[in-house]
Amino acid sequence: MNGKVVCVTGASGYIASWLVKLLLQKGYTVKGTVRDPEDPKKTEHLRQLEGANERLHLLKGNLLEEGSFDKAVDGCEGVFHTASPFYHGVSDPEVELIEPAVKGTLNVLRSCAKTASVRRVVITSSMAAVAYNERSRTPDVTVDETWFSNAELCKKNKSWYLLSKTLAEEAAWKFSKEQGIDIVTINPAMVIGPLLQPTLNTSAASILNLINGTPTFPNASFGWINVKDVANAHILAFEVPSANGRYCLVERVIHFSEVVNLIRELFPDLKLPERCVDDEPFVRTYHVSKEKAKSLGISYIPLDVSLKETIESLTEKKFA
Repeated sequence: MNGKVVCVTGASGYIASWLVKLLLQKGYTVKGTVRDPEDPKKTEHLRQLEGANERLHLLKGNLLEEGSFDKAVDGCEGVFHTASPFYHGVSDPEVELIEPAVKGTLNVLRSCAKTASVRRVVITSSMAAVAYNERSRTPDVTVDETWFSNAELCKKNKSWYLLSKTLAEEAAWKFSKEQGIDIVTINPAMVIGPLLQPTLNTSAASILNLINGTPTFPNASFGWINVKDVANAHILAFEVPSANGRYCLVERVIHFSEVVNLIRELFPDLKLPERCVDDEPFVRTYHVSKEKAKSLGISYIPLDVSLKETIESLTEKKFA
């Protein structure tokens, strides 16, 4: 038992639930924040985790309320800030995505700045804050941690989720430098794999859409990564003293046409889309460097395994 106390914000989320599970397995005491600790849909799956009865404490936390994380981070050595909204089809991006992402990150960091026990803060960022700028992404290009997304470009393209993650990470680095807080960011691509929470999250929904009888697949290329690798990377980023800066997490970048092919090999009986949504040339793939992630001790679960786990989990939870 290591007995260390850590905080996980947004504990009921997809990545956060796995993070809580692995932390409890390792003997940590976890203070998790959720918007409503009384809502069983948000908390039941966490309370059932091994070790939760003894070492999981759920507290109320509101991203937009300054000071609402003071109690949660009090006495913690590490803080994992995962809480940030991720969904498409927003009607008011400022209120729904940007404010909670940016203000929420700063509110958590302000609470940490007041708390002498906090040794390191690990922030869940995204490849959304890395790869979207004027540089072209083609098969001969390798994106790495030195890339930053361009907020102006995200704004121009109305890519609101990308903008929210880009601005939140910019704000985090600026604040942490001013206040002398040790932060590390984890920048995963599309996260898939088994679901612990009872609700459907956005990245798993992208796989569900493919197996739910849709006739077409999107003309898009994304990086993919398993949720267990992402949760594990957060823990390593806290535990390894030399961890620093940002860590891109991408097992592979492939086009949706290839995702469909992989699923077809795994599940020959599924009805899968036969054609692309448009007649444009396929959006090209690119590479993402694995060097820095490897240096942290991360090895990746292969994409076909992640797809298999995702579809089995979606079926088991009756989404598919």
